[in-house]
Amino acid sequence: MDNVMLARMIFGTSIAFHIIFATLGVGITLMILVAEIMRIIRKDEDYGTLAKRWTKGVAILLGVAIPSGTIVAVMLSLLWPGFMEIVGQVIALPFQVEIFAFFLEALFLSIYIYAADRLSPTMRIVSVFFVALGATASAVLITNAHAWMNTPRGFDLVNGQVTNVNPLAAVNNPSFYVTSLHVVGSAYMTGAFVLASVAAYKLFRGGLTEREVTYHRKGLTLSLAIGLIMSVYTMNNGHDTAIMLHEHIPVKLAAAEGLFETQANAPLAIMGTPDPEAGRVIGGIEIPGMLSWLATGSTDGVVRGLYDYPQDEWPPLFVHTLFNVMVGIGSALFGLAVIFWVLWFFRRKTKKPYPKWLLAGLVASGPLAMIGIETGWIFSCTGRQPWTIYGIQRTSEAATNSGNLGMLFFLFVSLYLVLLVLTGLVMHYFFNRNPVSKELQTMS
Repeated sequence: MDNVMLARMIFGTSIAFHIIFATLGVGITLMILVAEIMRIIRKDEDYGTLAKRWTKGVAILLGVAIPSGTIVAVMLSLLWPGFMEIVGQVIALPFQVEIFAFFLEALFLSIYIYAADRLSPTMRIVSVFFVALGATASAVLITNAHAWMNTPRGFDLVNGQVTNVNPLAAVNNPSFYVTSLHVVGSAYMTGAFVLASVAAYKLFRGGLTEREVTYHRKGLTLSLAIGLIMSVYTMNNGHDTAIMLHEHIPVKLAAAEGLFETQANAPLAIMGTPDPEAGRVIGGIEIPGMLSWLATGSTDGVVRGLYDYPQDEWPPLFVHTLFNVMVGIGSALFGLAVIFWVLWFFRRKTKKPYPKWLLAGLVASGPLAMIGIETGWIFSCTGRQPWTIYGIQRTSEAATNSGNLGMLFFLFVSLYLVLLVLTGLVMHYFFNRNPVSKELQTMS
């Protein structure tokens, strides 16, 4: 296996591991803020308990997110020296500012964890607000560099030399706003569904006191309120992403939909397998005109196909499956949230338990949301291939020539598996030894 593929495997595995903790760090901090606000609005200490317990979970996650993020940063230099040579001259600004965003998050998280009970309600909200702001800002700033890789601006490359550098133009690249809003919105959605999954599991398993049932129902309804809002937002932003791809990276959109021929009234292909020889998606369901409408706002809009590009510039065609999995999961989560709120509306004056089938679906919603995040990131990065910086630098030009990458890949995969298991065990033992029943009893 060549160095380029090994470098991609090592870096891709590292990103896939880190993104779990980074996403939850963004999404759950928003939920903590919302819970603190609800505590004041409803004058209900159960929401304060939710916020404190969620914060303890975030603290554990942050303990893994920091070293895994550091590993990713180091790997950028070790595995992609050609890429970093350009990045250091053009798009270093968001990486530098991100340090201050992380400092803001860590500082106010420490204040909230150790002094929440001694803070006034207003200052509790202020401290959690800055935690959420720092986490979100970190995600936006890192996404800025990723967006720049898709739509590079702010420099010229003349005879292999970077010239005419404009850092602000690089930061303000055409895909930045759409991409960063999609990343943040999907992180908020995932955090909400992961917390809903935990509450649904507690209710599904049963054996709870009436007081505990009331507490977990509050956690479930609050999580699914944010989950529904963010799933609607993420779907709408997905439409904006299709427009951005059509305007700036049409080959990526064509690969995502398995579109080979440039055409008006282009169909949206659901599932199936793109076949270059047949020039269409085999075994899929096509909705006539839908892709044209999503990309251009009209079913008569012309969408460029893969045949307009040299085949060595096509992304891998399996990105079509990744795209469908991502969209399918997002749609399923939206559907689950809608079903929940319809049942809640008709049962709002009763204390009837939620159906087991619905709770089972909600238990699965957290892992599904995380799979959606992973497939989305893999699609976004793989869909840019064979480019590291789209249209400027190929991945083969960016990768290191160092040897022994196969051993490095094995070591890091082993490390990530161990850390994942240890994190799960720490979460399990911590919350088992500190059950919510004890906190609810002290409040009674």
